[in-house]
Amino acid sequence: MTDKNVKARPVSGSSRPAAGGSQPWLHQRGEVIQEYGTVKQFPIGLSYEARMYSCQRLNRVLADTQILYGLYKKHHWLMRGATFYQLHLVLDKHAGDQLELVDTLAERVQSLGGVAVGDPRHVAELTSIPRPPDGVEEVPAMLSRLLEAHESILVQAHDAAARTAELGDDGTNDLLVSQVIRTGELQSWFLAEHLVDTPLVRA
Repeated sequence: MTDKNVKARPVSGSSRPAAGGSQPWLHQRGEVIQEYGTVKQFPIGLSYEARMYSCQRLNRVLADTQILYGLYKKHHWLMRGATFYQLHLVLDKHAGDQLELVDTLAERVQSLGGVAVGDPRHVAELTSIPRPPDGVEEVPAMLSRLLEAHESILVQAHDAAARTAELGDDGTNDLLVSQVIRTGELQSWFLAEHLVDTPLVRA
């Protein structure tokens, strides 16, 4: 049964779907309704200035965390040597934890009225983490690269946590301290201990 009040919208080309039919409306484009780098007003008890600052800092951490996630997956796939199995599993576990952080950071930006960075090409413009070689590095170099990425994020997160606390944004401060920093510190410990040159059998 067709609803006479439903109006069909044209799609690319000359044909248009019948009202109430099953044909998707394809090739649609729309205007940007909120620009990146802006925040809309939300009634959450935080000033515009606090929310704007938090969104800027969170998007930086978000971009670097997306790159760190990608590094973890790359090194998980490309692992080599006698510790392959253990590191293959550890790096995949860490990648999963970072992916959860990506979602949490993005949702925090949105909850402040901002626009979370999502497109990988935009992420690449914002990140401070150096690009790795396209090929396979030696295992210690892969682990060192991950540790350096972690430290870069941790330095950012400590500073951002302190500043957002000063501005009264307790939610962002809590996210950075309890999730970004604590996760990063724990994962750095796991990685760093794999780079200790110690005998396995005799002292």
